[in-house]
Amino acid sequence: MSNDSTDIEIEPLFDEPALVVSSETKALVIADIHLGIEWDPYRSGFSIPSRMKRGLERILGYIGKVSPERIILLGDIKHNVPQISWQERDEIPYFLSVLSDHAAVDIFPGNHDGGIELLLPADRDITVHPVRGSIIEDVAYFHGHTWPDPGLLKARYIITAHNHPTIRLTDSLGYATVEQSWIRTHLDLQVLQKHFAGLELKKEDGSWNDPEVIIVPSFNELCGGVAFNESLHDDLLGPLFSSKGIDIDNAEAYLLDGTKLGKLKNIRKMEESRIRPFRKKRKVTKQ
Repeated sequence: MSNDSTDIEIEPLFDEPALVVSSETKALVIADIHLGIEWDPYRSGFSIPSRMKRGLERILGYIGKVSPERIILLGDIKHNVPQISWQERDEIPYFLSVLSDHAAVDIFPGNHDGGIELLLPADRDITVHPVRGSIIEDVAYFHGHTWPDPGLLKARYIITAHNHPTIRLTDSLGYATVEQSWIRTHLDLQVLQKHFAGLELKKEDGSWNDPEVIIVPSFNELCGGVAFNESLHDDLLGPLFSSKGIDIDNAEAYLLDGTKLGKLKNIRKMEESRIRPFRKKRKVTKQ
């Protein structure tokens, strides 16, 4: 994904749900890790081995490729809410400690990250940012389950997560293929101005920079995702979407391998993009 900026480069890692943001420093951005997700099926009687070490090895592979100076974890590091499972108490401090051996770690808490401060390893370069986000080198970050801090609107880019974006294509027989995707779009100034009624958002004073929004896919493949080509604003998570503060129709979708699929409003017109109802079984009458 290219952009018009000469001093900020934003590029995804090929075939991986990870983003590299290069400016004054180089940052590796990963979202929705959901450590401890195996606890959910365990409570229902199904035992799934922990995948923490496997995920950590993947991230260490990213670090080896790009040598980041900071690692930005864009929310939902842990999975269980509202409690912290014994698995998370055991795994998350170790996970964060290993990452902090390689670079400074910035955490932007998500809706699953209640109590994350209790899981931070001691004496490490780890910063927990406000839930409504903050700006690092003219790039704004927040998880996406809240309204952003209005100060983020002065940035040139907003990187967010939370919806685990995918594209789902279904053939005439009802077989569906689901692919993780990157979504690039813009905000609707009128909606934001209505929400932040006490502020006047203008380019002239720098309070509004018409930032490009990049929605990051989920790192943890067990989380599932939201098919953006089958979804309207009400189907998506977070107040920016439900308020129509994000332009969905003109959003552009990219697969992890870099394939540009085009605008969502055009993808929705494809025959393969239409939701197909289940066929009713015919009654069999006895002769």
